[in-house]
Amino acid sequence: MTQPGQDRITIHVGGDLSGQVVLGNDNTTTVGDYHAAGTASESDLSAVAALLEEIRAALPADLAGSGGAQLDDLEEAITADTPDLTAMERVRDWFAQHIPALAGAISRTVLHPVVVKLVAAAGDTLSADFRRRFGG
Repeated sequence: MTQPGQDRITIHVGGDLSGQVVLGNDNTTTVGDYHAAGTASESDLSAVAALLEEIRAALPADLAGSGGAQLDDLEEAITADTPDLTAMERVRDWFAQHIPALAGAISRTVLHPVVVKLVAAAGDTLSADFRRRFGG
């Protein structure tokens, strides 16, 4: 039971959800700028490649081949002239189903600021679709 002057917060999260949840009092959230113009530099692309290599190194031996192929697809989807959101989503979903322990790493890669920058450079329509599919 709450004391006078105290807030009571009750929340239930369930179902098919993606995105962020913030609970409590006096919280501050900052949302990334999906409309940050510009293109990625070679060092930006190297940072994404390094993330993918970390994931590749963590693949279980029995799924190294198929998981590696998925990572190749993700890298191609990210670095295409127009980032391929459908492929990014498919790879994220594949990892969630087959190697859930690495699904968070895939999501962090897809939501990496460099990837967001590449999507934003492709235009507002793609940026809006990116936000719809991946949160934000």
